[in-house]
Amino acid sequence: MTLRLLEHTAGLPANQRLILMLYAAHPTDRAGTVSKTAAELAETLGMSPTVFSRTRRQVVEAGWLEESERLGHIRYYRLSPKATGEEVVVPLRRAT
Repeated sequence: MTLRLLEHTAGLPANQRLILMLYAAHPTDRAGTVSKTAAELAETLGMSPTVFSRTRRQVVEAGWLEESERLGHIRYYRLSPKATGEEVVVPLRRAT
């Protein structure tokens, strides 16, 4: 999955791809949530927490990550179906 994600995100800026790859490679809980704070993840990438949060917000807005939990003011994220390749598109048809 990690290689497929890397290929699908070829057009994204480098920092956005780094964040996605970190989420793809990081251990998750059963729901796919990465249970690390932005500060912890930013440190892993060598980014400032501000740059990490801003870039992650861009990735969320683009539909690659989704919020999965919120504990107080701390939000936790996971890869979205768009990123995992699990998007299911069912064509609509008119009922007769």
